[in-house]
Amino acid sequence: MTDVAEANSGTTAVREGYAFDEAALTAWLEANVEGFAGPLSVEQFKGGQSNPTYKLVTPTRSYVLRRKPPGQLLKGAHAVEREAKVLSALHGAGFPVARVYGLCEDDSVIGTWFYVMEMVEGRIFWDATVPGVSNAERAAIFDAMNATIAQLHAFDPAAIGLGDYGKPGNYFARQVGRWSRQYFEDEAAGRNEDMDAVIAWLEAEMPQDDGASSVIHGDFRIDNMIFHPTEPRVLAVLDWELSTLGHPLADFAYHAMMYHMPPHIVAGLGGADIAALGIPSEEDYAAAYCRRTGREGLADYRYYMAFNFFRLAAIFHGIKGRVIRGTASNAQAKERAEAFPELARLALTFTAA
Repeated sequence: MTDVAEANSGTTAVREGYAFDEAALTAWLEANVEGFAGPLSVEQFKGGQSNPTYKLVTPTRSYVLRRKPPGQLLKGAHAVEREAKVLSALHGAGFPVARVYGLCEDDSVIGTWFYVMEMVEGRIFWDATVPGVSNAERAAIFDAMNATIAQLHAFDPAAIGLGDYGKPGNYFARQVGRWSRQYFEDEAAGRNEDMDAVIAWLEAEMPQDDGASSVIHGDFRIDNMIFHPTEPRVLAVLDWELSTLGHPLADFAYHAMMYHMPPHIVAGLGGADIAALGIPSEEDYAAAYCRRTGREGLADYRYYMAFNFFRLAAIFHGIKGRVIRGTASNAQAKERAEAFPELARLALTFTAA
């Protein structure tokens, strides 16, 4: 995973096609971010797959800027204003996220909408096996992730100002419909037989809607978290672009995909000897989540897994389309596009009885 860490960690010079008017941004920051003082220098994070992400450096502190990518965008995609809204609400509720300092919905400043948040310093584990720590700390890191996603799902959305953050109920019907539609409509990225079969199975086997609804992250992975520099504690959960109101068990199953995920696709434990590493089994990890959320078990877990591998495959299919159209913002977009068929095959494995 060293190559993944190197490819995604740290910053680089702003890539061609992603520069903007830094003087205009400075003026906006001076007017909208309390305590901001230049001069400003701008770097681009290597990560930030969908929404280009920048480090704003000043003599006294650094900030993070997330923006919509330039170019033609799919309707509803890259909604940075939603990210800013959920971050602000969760920060106010005491959940570990970066503080948002301001949102700009004026294209004339840097060419697209953007928001600015605090720069949280700590550890990011690009490898889900968490090399370089003791088994005891590794187990504590996994328990911290488990506690964090359980905390997220415990919030009453309306009570923290997110009652209108998504549509309640019928989560799987809406999500299967949404991602299937994007898959079918992106003709440039092409069709895949496994993906077509998975979509048909998901539509036929959809569980009855139980009305469960919470704030869900949508991309809750170990490499989307910043951990304390020395403690097994989550300081900030990153990358809220896919967050919404949805079924908490779908969100948990997405997180638990790490147990089946080949590490060359995204941070996963596929092929790892987790017992030797001190990492809890998938069953024990799910049981800990159930204890924390007051659940007796995870019915329809196989469906949730098939759905989540399908959904991630659909996202990677979208990246493939952006690569073809020349609007992908991440240097590793081509590799992710190439992983799409493998994800579709993995989704299909969960459809077998």
